[in-house]
Amino acid sequence: MLTRRTPISVAQAQAKIAAVPLTAATEVIPTAQANHRVLATAVLAPYDYPHFRRAGMDGYAILADDDHDFPKEFTVRGEIQAGATWTAPLRPGDAVRIMTGAFVPDDASKVIRIEKTRPVTGQENKVQILTSESKTNITEKGTDVKKGNVILDKDQELNPGGLAVLTAFGIDQVTVYQRPRIAIIATGTELLAAGAPITPGKIYNSNGLMLQRLIEENGGIVDFTAQLPDDKNRIKQVLNEQIASHDIVITDGGVSVGDFDYLGDTARNADQLLFNKIKQRPGSVTTAFIQDHTFVMALSGNPGACFTGFYLYVEPLIRRYQHQLSRVKKVRATLAAPYNKTNGFDRYLRCTYQENNGHYRVYPNGINRSGSLANLQTTTCLALIPHSTTPMEVGTETDAWLLPFK
Repeated sequence: MLTRRTPISVAQAQAKIAAVPLTAATEVIPTAQANHRVLATAVLAPYDYPHFRRAGMDGYAILADDDHDFPKEFTVRGEIQAGATWTAPLRPGDAVRIMTGAFVPDDASKVIRIEKTRPVTGQENKVQILTSESKTNITEKGTDVKKGNVILDKDQELNPGGLAVLTAFGIDQVTVYQRPRIAIIATGTELLAAGAPITPGKIYNSNGLMLQRLIEENGGIVDFTAQLPDDKNRIKQVLNEQIASHDIVITDGGVSVGDFDYLGDTARNADQLLFNKIKQRPGSVTTAFIQDHTFVMALSGNPGACFTGFYLYVEPLIRRYQHQLSRVKKVRATLAAPYNKTNGFDRYLRCTYQENNGHYRVYPNGINRSGSLANLQTTTCLALIPHSTTPMEVGTETDAWLLPFK
């Protein structure tokens, strides 16, 4: 148990986490598996794109010397479908039927769209071109990208469009940042596993699944979860094992000041204690420390506090392992409905919001006790209610944090 806790502000706690240097490892993976992974190196074009002259529409390719005195007839020398090539030289008066996206002969200067032509009755190898085009209707080689140009820069999170770009250049593997490996340890003899019958004094471990999915949708890998009773030796053993094999260990519960809150002792004796008390509600007991180069984030076991602590501290940390900024968007907003409770610490209120022409209005979202969780599904932002002895008035402007994936 910690013998002393010195509270710091949320901003100070976030700054302490942000100041810890991280080692961002990389790995090479197949492009097909790289959706929402972050590029660790820039990707260069291995060749021009397009790498051949392409027709912009269905029509007829002609020589520059024939592009005058319309209407007139041309001899159709053949047809070029998408995927085919053409090597025979064009002669004056020749035309080649060509399809959209198909290879354009090197000596052709223009593609006349099909709508500006008509067949010559009784002569299948003849076409009458009625008028010219103001454009060539040809996409020249390298028009989009030149060989050696950057097609996707480093530190970009790949999406399906980016995968299409890579595939178009025949790039079947990419170098990306490794996602941080994260362990979740829930503590508390009161916790029930999913499927166990409900009994007096017991609660289900609702935080475990919530944390796992929050981690995954923000880019982390959860490859270990445990639910432990209040057994000091067992908690210490599992914690040390996971510290040795993970980038981040998140504990849930056991961080208060009760007789069974053993994580306080571990934090006090860690290599680097970042903080063990924050001037915030809910979750003032949130604790962070470094042990053997592993981040340990000890979140409150109360669902509301756990949820809030994740977005304030864990989400930015996971994103930083991948050279990405937090997706939580800080804005100025107006309190649009009453919240009458006063606080000794700043409160980060679970809210919903409305936006109109860049102005945000926030609404307290149901019961906001630390242990309440009915509003977690519908909460779309956190709003700051500064510490005060009087309630914050409706219409007051404050900070708000818009949550991703809502």
